[in-house]
Amino acid sequence: MSVQKIELCKTADVDEGAAIRVETGDLSLAVFNLNGAFYVMDDTCSHGPGSLSEGPIHGDVVECDFHNGSFNIKTGEVVDPPCMIPQKTYKVVVEGDAVFIEA
Repeated sequence: MSVQKIELCKTADVDEGAAIRVETGDLSLAVFNLNGAFYVMDDTCSHGPGSLSEGPIHGDVVECDFHNGSFNIKTGEVVDPPCMIPQKTYKVVVEGDAVFIEA
């Protein structure tokens, strides 16, 4: 199976300590900038209709703005209930000023 590299945004599009929502193809993704390192996970919370790119970020944890469950931004693992299912994360590649995922 070949790996496809998909450009999501420019590094300057995501402020440090923040996230943006990016839609590409059938994917709705949250792109996070933690101290200049970029992480990407599915934007829609695994527990409900919350948008993780709109949730508050505390260190390397994002809180869903819908039910207040939270996930580790780096791993997608559940940190706080009511969320039970980890978020899908993507391998990120930064080339120049562009942020890509491998999917």
